[in-house]
Amino acid sequence: MNKQPEPLPSSLYTEDYFRTACEGYDEFNSSEGEHLSRRLKSAFALAEVTPGMALLDVGCGRGEILRHAAQLGADAYGIDYAEVAVEMSHRVIDASNGVTPGKTAVFLADAKKLPFPTAHFDRVLMFDVVEHLHPWELHLALLEVHRVLKTNGLFVVHTAPNIWYDRYAYPIVRAFRTLLGQGERYPKNPREFLVSVNEHVHVNEQSFLSMRRTLAQAGFKGKVWLESPPQNTHENAVIDGMRYTMFKLPPFRWFFQREVFAVAGKAK
Repeated sequence: MNKQPEPLPSSLYTEDYFRTACEGYDEFNSSEGEHLSRRLKSAFALAEVTPGMALLDVGCGRGEILRHAAQLGADAYGIDYAEVAVEMSHRVIDASNGVTPGKTAVFLADAKKLPFPTAHFDRVLMFDVVEHLHPWELHLALLEVHRVLKTNGLFVVHTAPNIWYDRYAYPIVRAFRTLLGQGERYPKNPREFLVSVNEHVHVNEQSFLSMRRTLAQAGFKGKVWLESPPQNTHENAVIDGMRYTMFKLPPFRWFFQREVFAVAGKAK
């Protein structure tokens, strides 16, 4: 029997990591959680949070999502297994206490064993966490989300990158750019193009197909789709046309779009 890989040590997630590598760090550093990045704002909007809801942010990181949920009147709870994340989240929610209509709380806990009652939450969020959990860990964590989610509740997921982009699309992009004399901007390892530190903490990146299958195996049913950062660059008619084809039309967009989103509920 194959031994399961050990969980990543929580010590890898330092305050420096959250302020220099974790999605939304620029916006967080400039506003201490008051503003969300484009990606986090898009993911959070999918939860359609309303006053009186109970919301859980699994892997709450710096805590800005808790602040925004409470500002909308939800009671927002967060868990993280990294002590520094809990400390950062406490600073963010402590600064908003007395200002937000919703309650806030954050706990040091493992996503594979959530310290909450069954069927307690209207919304459960898991933003940029999936890729940090080995498949066996993710399955257990999703079973726990299923347990604590109300029957009519929603589970919202964001994970990146789309593994099909790194595996199949990026080498094509790099080869094309090299032919245009721009190869120095496109390192062989796609991680070096963005945030190289994530190479050491990403252990379970997804495609839209694998994300849909993983959710179904844990008892969820819903929609999984891909998006990508806005493609606002204009070069020439040929390249712009290629970019449109790759990012907008199937099957190409399944490989070139970089972010995986899901909104799911309990399967009936």
